[in-house]
Amino acid sequence: MLAAQIAAVVIFVVMFVLIVMDKIERHYVTLGCGLLVLVLVFGIIMRDFGAMWHTLALENLTHLNFWWADPNVTHDATHSGIDWATIIFLAGMMVMVEGMAKSGFFRWLCMLLAKWVKYKVVPLFIAFMVMSAVLAMFIDSITVILFLAAITIELAKLLKFNPIPMILAEIFCANLGGSATMCGDPPNIIIGSQLGYSFTDFLLNTGLIAGLSLVVIVMYFYLVNRKTLKEASKVEIDTAGMPSPASAIVNMREFIISVAIFLLAVVLLVTHANTGLSVAAIGAGIAVITLLTAGKGISEIISKVDYKTLLFFVGLFIVVGGLEQTHILELMAQFIQTISGGSLIVMVIIIIWLSAIASAFVDNIPFAATMVPVIKGLAVVGGVTDPTLLKTLAWSLAIGTDIGGCATPIGASANVVGVSVAGRNGYRIGWGKYCKQAAPATVIVLLISTAVIILRYCV
Repeated sequence: MLAAQIAAVVIFVVMFVLIVMDKIERHYVTLGCGLLVLVLVFGIIMRDFGAMWHTLALENLTHLNFWWADPNVTHDATHSGIDWATIIFLAGMMVMVEGMAKSGFFRWLCMLLAKWVKYKVVPLFIAFMVMSAVLAMFIDSITVILFLAAITIELAKLLKFNPIPMILAEIFCANLGGSATMCGDPPNIIIGSQLGYSFTDFLLNTGLIAGLSLVVIVMYFYLVNRKTLKEASKVEIDTAGMPSPASAIVNMREFIISVAIFLLAVVLLVTHANTGLSVAAIGAGIAVITLLTAGKGISEIISKVDYKTLLFFVGLFIVVGGLEQTHILELMAQFIQTISGGSLIVMVIIIIWLSAIASAFVDNIPFAATMVPVIKGLAVVGGVTDPTLLKTLAWSLAIGTDIGGCATPIGASANVVGVSVAGRNGYRIGWGKYCKQAAPATVIVLLISTAVIILRYCV
């Protein structure tokens, strides 16, 4: 097992370095490293084809629980190997977004917002940050960034400003807003479903932290980008010559249909804990409806789906699966138990910061699933689970995994999608440019979160 563990870690590190170097397209990197995990780690070293099959997770697609689970029955939320639910959901949202773009929805929305703020860049910058956070409370952050990044790029072309600072701020705020509710981010869904916490539980706990942090983060991103924003504000724009929002609607029928599909997606995502529909079922359903109503535009929509990002996720999940099958993530979880002792404050600090650091580099979905049993064990006092202690550790885990993922371009799904959308439109966001703004913001929110949780629950 030691040889397999070393090989899995080395492959992960090599993958990470190659992605940071950005010399090879990242989907080739993750797929190549994923193939190494399957062949070298599972096949040659471990000779465990069961681990290989478990990581590929293809049989999950045939299980009813993958698509629908009785909301009245408690189900263990475990994500191991390739998370096909995330990939199918992401693909479905991509199809929906392309359908909305084809109808003129994004151009209409960006023109409407621009008109409301009188085409001023600074108010737009702040408004988009707040909107990103609020929408991500109810809609998956991936979906928010998919259409918000597209809007920002459209607006940048019209108002002649660099959209990269705004996209970076939107990505961060989407992750921050997603931490506020149970349905906002996948780790929260895992934590809430396994520990029995509701939408309201998250809103009153992680939601409070997210709200306080948002105020600070808006100021932070404005101060960091104030020079660029001021220069953009100096550009003279003939507002009288701006097209009206209504002129952006290419086809009224398609526009109405696309808006209806989007609203349906919102309702399904907000209520999926009650209906039992999985995010995979919602994504697949929304994609099917979009394509069925697209008419002759089906081929155009399908051709514009970002398949490179989907392949990137497949490879990434396989490499992370190597860390799971060789128990590397489990060893990290046990480390918390060993050094925390009996101090709640120490537990909170360790869980928040270790979860954050790990989630910056390792997908936070499997890490959250690994950590839930750990905090259950930490909350047992005298053979009985202390519900107050368990909740404190749960909020620490949720904040750590949700916010820690903001620090790097691969730390959270929204980051990958936002950077990909920008790149496809000619605005490359490298690791240096991303981390220069996002990493300090992540540390700021983690400091606020640590202080709030300790003062509210530990003192």
